[in-house]
Amino acid sequence: MTLPEAAGLALAFLARLITGAQGHWLGCPPKAEQRIYFANHQSHFDWVLIWAALPRELRATTRPIAAREYWTATPLRHWITREIFNAVYVSRERTADEDPLEPLLDALRNGDSLVIFPEGTRGHLGTPAPFKSGLFHLAEAFPDVPLIPAWIDNVQRVMPKGEVVPVPILCSVSFGAPLALLPGEDKRAFLDRARAAVIALDAVAN
Repeated sequence: MTLPEAAGLALAFLARLITGAQGHWLGCPPKAEQRIYFANHQSHFDWVLIWAALPRELRATTRPIAAREYWTATPLRHWITREIFNAVYVSRERTADEDPLEPLLDALRNGDSLVIFPEGTRGHLGTPAPFKSGLFHLAEAFPDVPLIPAWIDNVQRVMPKGEVVPVPILCSVSFGAPLALLPGEDKRAFLDRARAAVIALDAVAN
């Protein structure tokens, strides 16, 4: 077993110890197929909770989106996101001719699954902010890849914005039924429908 694999198992154990990391597959099974998971965003711990809730065999090919400027700022952050999570880095600061979605498109072309947070930044409220357009463009480019909504519950209390030490709180991730872009559906209608699917999982989970 390599060091990243051992560290990944230890991190998954720690996440389950702190949060329970319960995964509720309400609208789909945990299937070994290429998917785009999209979820509400409350904390830096969001991705870790989703990753720990996934079956072990799905983790290696399911990659989070990580802000390059933050997650490569220190050697430890960079190593964790590169070696354990195999993150897809995106730059918040980019040139005018740089496509921010290109790293995500490359990962999907490679057959990887993605976890994205369409709000674009961590929120403070229970209800997700309006979704940004990236999810729509990915759905356009890869219409055959299922889009799986997910609701992360309680994680904002584990590691609130600005905190660095997690607090033990029982958390869960609820996965909903797959979505797809409908023929002729415009961007805002699709994004509103995707956001509503995430919010609906909160009511089902609680």
